[in-house]
Parts: sequence; C-alpha cells; structure tokens
Amino acid sequence: MEQIGVNEQTPREIVEELNRYIVGQDEAKRSVAIALRNRWRSRQLTGAMKEEVIPKNILMIGSTGVGKTEIARRLARLVKAPFIKVEATKFTEVGYVGRDVESIIRDLTEAAVRMVRQQRLDEVQDKAKEQAEERILDVFVPEPKKSQNPLGRLFGGDDDEEKKTEEEPKKYQAGREWVRKRLEKGELENELIEIDVEETRRPMVGMFSGSSLEGMGDNLQDMIGNIMPKRHKKRKVTVAQARKIFTQEEAGKLIDMEAVAEEAVKVTEYSGIVFLDEIDKVAVKGNSSGADVSREGVQRDILPIVEGSQVSTKYGPVRTDHILFIAAGAFHMAKPSDLIPELQGRFPIRVELKSLRKEDFERILTEPKNALIKQYEAMLATEGLTLTFKPDAISRIAELACEVNEQAEDIGARRLHTLLEKVLEDVSFNAPELTDKNVVIDADYVNKRLSDIVVNRDLSQFIL
Repeated sequence: MEQIGVNEQTPREIVEELNRYIVGQDEAKRSVAIALRNRWRSRQLTGAMKEEVIPKNILMIGSTGVGKTEIARRLARLVKAPFIKVEATKFTEVGYVGRDVESIIRDLTEAAVRMVRQQRLDEVQDKAKEQAEERILDVFVPEPKKSQNPLGRLFGGDDDEEKKTEEEPKKYQAGREWVRKRLEKGELENELIEIDVEETRRPMVGMFSGSSLEGMGDNLQDMIGNIMPKRHKKRKVTVAQARKIFTQEEAGKLIDMEAVAEEAVKVTEYSGIVFLDEIDKVAVKGNSSGADVSREGVQRDILPIVEGSQVSTKYGPVRTDHILFIAAGAFHMAKPSDLIPELQGRFPIRVELKSLRKEDFERILTEPKNALIKQYEAMLATEGLTLTFKPDAISRIAELACEVNEQAEDIGARRLHTLLEKVLEDVSFNAPELTDKNVVIDADYVNKRLSDIVVNRDLSQFIL
C-alpha cells in the first residue's frame, strides 16, 4: 500500500492534472505544485533538518470566479494527504458565539483518521472476506449443539450418544463443504437469510453547542458510545448483502483503532493541508470598531495555528508547525496589507490570479473535462436531445460574459452559468415535448435569447 501523506507527483505532473479542470492561472498552479513537492522533499530529510524545514504558506489573491476554490477542490482529490477547505467567515473570536478556529485542526485530524482507517481496511479486505464467508456458512449450516445426558452417563447408557457425536461432526463438515461449493459458484447470491447485525448508534446531534464545548461534546459522545453495550438486531437480507455487511464488520474487528489514531496524528502534523478561503472577509480596513473587532480577533486566533501551536483533539495533541496553509481571497474591499502584520508574514508566497478574458471564457466552455457545454449536452441527452454549439455561439457567449463582467460586478467564470441558463431556458423547458431532437445553437440564437439583457444595461445588472 502507498503511504498516506507522501505525494510523489512531480510539479509538472501536478500542473498537468490541474490543467484538465482549470483554465489559465499558471502562476497559482505552479506555486501550489512547488509547495506540494516541497512537502515530499521535507519528508526525505533526516535528523534536525527535517524539523527545521517548515512549509511556505501561500496567499492566493484574485476576484471571485477565477479558479481559487476550484484549485483547492482539485488539489484535494489529487493529494494523498489530509485536506480540509474552510471559510474564514465561519469562525469568530473566542468569547463570541460561533465556531472556534481550533476546530479547523480537529476536522483535519478527523479527515486523517478516515484516510488511515480506509487504508487499513483495504489491507485486511482479503482476510475479512474469508471470515465473512465463514459467517455465512454458519447461518446455512449451524454448528451442532452437544447435548449431554447426565443420567445416561451415571447408568452407563451413553454408547449411543458417543456414536451420535462421532457422526455429527462428519455430517456437519460435509454439509458445510457442500454449501461452500455452492457459494463459490454463486448459486446462493439471491437467497434470503436472517442475520444478526450490530445496530449503529446515531450521533446525538446538538447535544453541545458553542465553540469552547465542541471538543468536549465529541469526547462525551464517544465515551457514552463505548460504555453502552452494542445492540444487535435481526435482519433479512440476501447472501450478497450479508457478505458486504459481514466483510465490513470483520474488517472493523481486524484493525487497531489506537494505532490508526496514532498514525493519523502523525500524518496530520507532517502532511496536512488547510485551504482557508474568504480570508479577505476578516481583514479590517483602517481603524477597527464594532463588528470589526471580532474580525480582527479571528485573525489573532488564526495566527497561533498558522505559526505553530498545539491543539487538543480527541486523538491526542496535534502540533501545527508543519501543516501547509493556503489562504485565498478576492480582496475587493480590503488589501492583503489590511491583514494584521503577523499574519501577513506567515504567508510568504503571494500569487495573483488574473481576471478572465474572452479567450479564457471560450476555453472554459469547451476544454476542461467537466466543461459547462459538455455538462448541458450530457443532461439534455437524457431527454434524447442532441445539443450542438457552433463555434460562433461559443465566441458570442464568451464575448457577452466579458462585457457584462466589465459593466456590472466581475464574477469571473460564474457569469457563464448565468448566461448559459438564460440561452438554454426554452430548450430545457420544452425538451420532453420537442419532436426535432437535434438542437443547434448559433450566434443568432444567442443574440435573440439575450438581446433584451445586452441592450438594456439596467436590466442586465438586475438579471445577471
């Protein structure tokens, strides 16, 4: 099995993977790729130098809809490390009602535990499947019960009993092997059997609220779960379903959760990545007063986590010195210099994401693996429609997206969602009744659907 937390892709491979989904923003992709490779490099070091090398955190600056969050999403799928994306606006200063910033590290540790546990489960799958098979055989061919007759033994009348007990194991083994062969051939997959399954307890949601009690609530729920005896219930399922349930239960028994927790803490400390979105919303411009005091307080609370501190989690203390932080924000109203100086200093790598141009919009509509036009074509194909976009239509939509972004607020690629919805509104509504199943969208069709909005600037600001 591959070790969790070791991302062995080269920077070029990481950029190539991100290029499949994100258009442009090469500088940001390069910075992220180098940061990930540096994690790998630091893991290869030994001795004191390994502890000394700390990750260089990244601050991504760019208006909304240019790809900051998309880079984070794709990165999360790409890296073999615990990853969490959080919005800075969800947190409040200690003493106010809201989430405590330390919960970021607790959530990251939970993600690591899930990853390590899954890896361990994969390792024991074969053994778990064997044991699950044995449990299914136990249902079909139960073990013979040994009945003892104490009076018979007293008066020496147990010869028949002995003969029976000798015959029973033979019958039992023969029956078991016969059922095993049928199982292997797949003859019993749809047979209904009654099995005993462990009843999963639902978490007691809302038992605790308030930032400082979050961790305590988790620990108490776990403690209660461990004290209470496990309840079993009978279920009627097919053999195929029983195999899945039993394999899961047996795999769970084969892994040591203490060892999982121990490794997860280590993986979190040396490989964890936190994507901190909307960081500009907690930046304070000029003199702070009123609600701004709380926002500055959030920055002060984030600071110790970013610069390196110890956070208590239910799996033990987690040090944050080697966790990589990637912060992102539009910085429309505030500037990076409006963040408190100590926090600015903790994000040495600054990357500015460029605003999107017409050529970028054209590529976004067609190139990525999950391009918008491909999505609409696939969705309307479920109604039997063949949707075709002509190059002049794509060019016109890209041009209009640029125009509206310049005139109204610049919301980047998200403008394409709005325009495409408007262009395809009639087609989407009438799709089930259309007799002509070939729909061609050209520049004239786009102009006709969006003429009012493009001409009337006030209306375009209202609708788009």
